[in-house]
Amino acid sequence: MTVQPYAIIRDEPIATETPKDIAPIRQFARTPTNVLMATKFAPLNVVVDGYLYEGFSVLAGRQKLGKTWLAIDWSVSVAAGGCAMGSIPCDAGDVLYIDLENGQRRIQSRIAALFPDERARPDLNRLLWMTSAPEVNAGLIGELDKWRQSVADPRLVVIDVLQRIKPPGKFGRNAYENDYSIWAPLQEWATRYRIAVLGLHHTRKGGADDPLEALSGSNGLSACADTTIVLDSHQNGKTLYVRGRDVTERETAITFVGNQWTILGEAAAVRTSGERAVIVQALRDNREPMTPSDLAAALGKPTNNIKQLLYKMAKAAPPEVHRVGKGRYSLEPLPPDNPDNRNNRVQGDDE
Repeated sequence: MTVQPYAIIRDEPIATETPKDIAPIRQFARTPTNVLMATKFAPLNVVVDGYLYEGFSVLAGRQKLGKTWLAIDWSVSVAAGGCAMGSIPCDAGDVLYIDLENGQRRIQSRIAALFPDERARPDLNRLLWMTSAPEVNAGLIGELDKWRQSVADPRLVVIDVLQRIKPPGKFGRNAYENDYSIWAPLQEWATRYRIAVLGLHHTRKGGADDPLEALSGSNGLSACADTTIVLDSHQNGKTLYVRGRDVTERETAITFVGNQWTILGEAAAVRTSGERAVIVQALRDNREPMTPSDLAAALGKPTNNIKQLLYKMAKAAPPEVHRVGKGRYSLEPLPPDNPDNRNNRVQGDDE
């Protein structure tokens, strides 16, 4: 069956500077469901498994939190075929890093900081740098395409930061419309050539309940992006949150030591582990059994949360805490002949 496309109708071209040998993208084509379901699609190109895939992605975070270090970590791992964040193997490929905030001297110092022993430095010939670039609508797509055609296996483009290539919005459009239309050509180029484009961006002060709402500016950027990644730091440590069209939503606990990012584990598990450690330390410091209310007051946590965690800790094998008497917990169990053992069944607290 031949699928006849409609004529392509656009108010504006995707990119006027795109080379003429690039065929136009077919749009507005009707495809029968049976034809669609019989189509064999190639799997997504994986750049950093679980976080970064082909398409347009945004990495957002507060200033001076380490976004550039993370982007360099991923770039080096891909260019050298190493492990991102110390544990995620990456297939080797060509990388273009557009650094619009740091000159070549600072770039050199950062690579040297990552690999102080020059003899142990991997071959990074596949990682290319640019320290200037045109705006999205003034030649950027054409420059990206020149790079794409000049290398053997184009896999990743990093733009640090997006604000430096953002043109002014058009009169008569709201902020959302302007942002979406500005970034759409970049998303379309990345999707068409199955290359990961990672743009660094800032989050607004004060944060938000939904991580995607924390991005500075309108929601047009996150709506256009295939994947949004948010680097954050709070009382429970540093986390990397990811949500996208083709990735599983996740929040990972990470740490930044010696200019390198390292994965600690899933944030919820690491957070719980940390809370358990705090409870154990509080019981050790107090030297006497404590009720959930005592612990909640000492730790500044909700009593119900402490109750639930104590219950799980007492049921663990081996137990991390012991229920001694009625509604009290200790690091050591009561002697077998202690009469309070009759109240030592772990059934939740009834205080």
